[in-house]
Amino acid sequence: MTPLPKNDRFLRALRREPVDRTPVWLMRQAGRYLPEYRETRRQAGSFLAMAKNPEIACEVTLQPLRRFDLDAAILFSDILTIPDAMGLGLYFVDGEGPKFERTVRSAADAARLSVPDMETELRYVMDAVRTIRRELDGKVPLIGFSGSPWTLACYMVEGGGSKDFARIKAMALNDPAALHALLAVNTDAVIAYLSAQRAAGAQALQVFDTWGGVLSPAMYREFSLPYLQRIARELERGEGGERAPLILFGKGNAVHLDVLAESGTDAVGVDWLVELGEAARRTQGKVALQGNLDPATLYGSPDAIRREVRRALDSYRDGNGGSREGHVFNLGHGMSPDMDPEHVAVLVDEVHAYSAR
Repeated sequence: MTPLPKNDRFLRALRREPVDRTPVWLMRQAGRYLPEYRETRRQAGSFLAMAKNPEIACEVTLQPLRRFDLDAAILFSDILTIPDAMGLGLYFVDGEGPKFERTVRSAADAARLSVPDMETELRYVMDAVRTIRRELDGKVPLIGFSGSPWTLACYMVEGGGSKDFARIKAMALNDPAALHALLAVNTDAVIAYLSAQRAAGAQALQVFDTWGGVLSPAMYREFSLPYLQRIARELERGEGGERAPLILFGKGNAVHLDVLAESGTDAVGVDWLVELGEAARRTQGKVALQGNLDPATLYGSPDAIRREVRRALDSYRDGNGGSREGHVFNLGHGMSPDMDPEHVAVLVDEVHAYSAR
């Protein structure tokens, strides 16, 4: 059995076990707000050059841990590695984000897709996981991740980001069978991808359903939720001390907390549009909760950041019967490039100091 990390409070919180203080990590904790990241990217030449080089991906993953007392590392990669490996041709445009050379707009397009081989087309990701685990040397757990089937489909159909998701919503309305075929192959790929990351050394796994919140409740129940439930049900997470807990995160998922808590996942990540106390009451201790500070809080003063951290911690405790167990502190979404690293330090230190009282 692989020994647990020296700092295992993140894994203990996901198992809803007692911890000495609330663990904290931050979505996009490795990123452009750090000057050392910007320098690494300048030397590498592009985001994809960093993500596809295991040694550079390892370096970027470790950078925030050298600055902050974080309780977990998260693999430096991108949610769009799967459709890129399916042959859609991922590229990035400055100021516009990710784009695909080829899109999926029909049942015939979906039928041409297949699950990539994880140790060939996506070998660079697995090598990055192995390299990071080695370099962490048991300091903190490593989180692997994937985009959700629906969120991946959004980019694959739209060809990139979107303000209104008109193409994929039209597909859902006009050709739902084609969209379900796309979502099914995406789900197969996500399960294989996360399983391979676990085998390579990831100790927890997160699914980012970033665009689940653009769906109406009825459409979410048809086009996102069943595929998240299937991942939670079929993903092999290991046993005992080597089990890799699963976190399902979604923007705008508050209305679905009850069913997500019944999905078989270990934890649910929530955004800042729901009070943590309400989320705790609605999930009734069936899952751990992760979140949910508004990322914009980091633009506030240090005193304002401390106040909002305490508010979130107190909200969770009040909704969880006076206990802080089962909570991983995080932002309700990712960090932005213009955020101050010193403010990040204030946040992390306050989570630990206040929750230890």
